[in-house]
Amino acid sequence: MFSTEVTALLRRILDDVCADASIGDSGIKARVASRLLECAAKGDVSVEALRAAGRCALEEARAT
Repeated sequence: MFSTEVTALLRRILDDVCADASIGDSGIKARVASRLLECAAKGDVSVEALRAAGRCALEEARAT
């Protein structure tokens, strides 16, 4: 599916974006991960785009 480099980038962005989410918020982390995968699947694997997508998903998840 994704190259090793892209997979590592996705993991790093996920960890960075969710760093301040509480440990029990696995649902939030799953939503962020899903959004990152959607972004990458569309071919947008720039750090900036992934961070923006992850932060947006995190804000949306916290608002619900």
